Amino acid sequence: MRAGPSQEEIRRQNLGALLRYVHVHGATSRAELTTALGLNRSTIGALTAELAAAGLVSEQAPRETGRAGRPSLVVRPESARVFAYAYSIEVDRLRAARIGLGGVVLDRRQADRPPGLRPAEALPVLTGFLKEMHQAVADGSVHVGSGVAVGGRLRQSEHRPPGSTHPATTGAVPTARQPEQDGGCPSRPGTAVPTARQPDQDGGRGDRPEPPPPLEAVLGEALSADRPLLISNAADASAVAEHVRGAAAGYDNVVFLHRDVGIDAGIIVGGRRLTGQGGYAGEVGHMVVQPGGRPCRCGSYGCWETEIGEHALLQAAGRGDAVGRDAVARVIDAASRGDANAQAAVRQVGDWLGFGVANLVNVFNPGVVIFGGTLRDVYLAAAARVRSRLNSMALPAPREQVRLRTPQLGEDAALVGAAELAFEHLLADPLG
Repeated sequence: MRAGPSQEEIRRQNLGALLRYVHVHGATSRAELTTALGLNRSTIGALTAELAAAGLVSEQAPRETGRAGRPSLVVRPESARVFAYAYSIEVDRLRAARIGLGGVVLDRRQADRPPGLRPAEALPVLTGFLKEMHQAVADGSVHVGSGVAVGGRLRQSEHRPPGSTHPATTGAVPTARQPEQDGGCPSRPGTAVPTARQPDQDGGRGDRPEPPPPLEAVLGEALSADRPLLISNAADASAVAEHVRGAAAGYDNVVFLHRDVGIDAGIIVGGRRLTGQGGYAGEVGHMVVQPGGRPCRCGSYGCWETEIGEHALLQAAGRGDAVGRDAVARVIDAASRGDANAQAAVRQVGDWLGFGVANLVNVFNPGVVIFGGTLRDVYLAAAARVRSRLNSMALPAPREQVRLRTPQLGEDAALVGAAELAFEHLLADPLG
């Protein structure tokens, strides 16, 4: 049998718990920490003294309370001194921020992402952001690591980063479906179908080019120096951010729906991210809702993505030639001003949105479902339609427990989530 934790292990766990509490809740008095963490006053005092000596927190007397007796010191995270870099590689833009302990955004940068620019090719822009932000860092500051949230789809040649929920695709939409010889699922676009391999004459690799290094290696070398770098899908990062300090705070079972080009979900179950066996969990856009329906980029037909995706909304509104979040915003605006075609498109997509959410509610029994990316505006415009479909399809018990919300952190959710991933090793063992 394993022996119980040593005093040193308990001390480190308590240090992490205290720092995490202050990181999440901000300035907190010693008295509040005593109650929240279930530790006595002398232990709280010793722990805060250690963290303060390490430069992670500071202690100050509170403002005048009007109460008799000696006031309890207030513990604050050293947000300006201890920070992480966060990056967000989105479909149409690149963003970066320096985020302090406690979730405080200290600095930020943004640039457009040209169409077709692969994540690895965005490095010059991201490293430029890094140099600009680093110039403003005060001496004695502590960089604990970096996080990258990758939106959209990663091409096969870039490899899939750990934690991403996207398989490799090319984005091609099939126009005709060929029957599968074995009756199985069609191959994903961008994934080579095995054929008979001809041996090279010299037994080597022939003239085949070397595969590019994994995305995490490329980004890590350029962005993280000797600090940890964590890469995540944008939906996962956003779910983490909203769970820690946003619309899902206080809920341990969360579904964060995110739409840019495709539809992804960041899923938290029992307070932990659900990533799946190979990191592919959350591909809810490829949940089939209408067998034999529209062709999907994945090679299947009738995926949820084909009914609620950006293209579906724009096509239903008679604007199939338009693309991007601005085009979606124009349809939503037109619907609010009485445009009949736009209103019909919003109702149609809202109905299918509720259809899929009902299935997710039945499967995961979340406490909250959050609509992010361009789904936020669609949900706000069609909330009644979404709720109606949810009420008609979801089982009574999970339906009554779920809350439908938009991101409290807005467009910063992915950036804040990327920083949260970077802070995690510090919060787990502050002095390790």
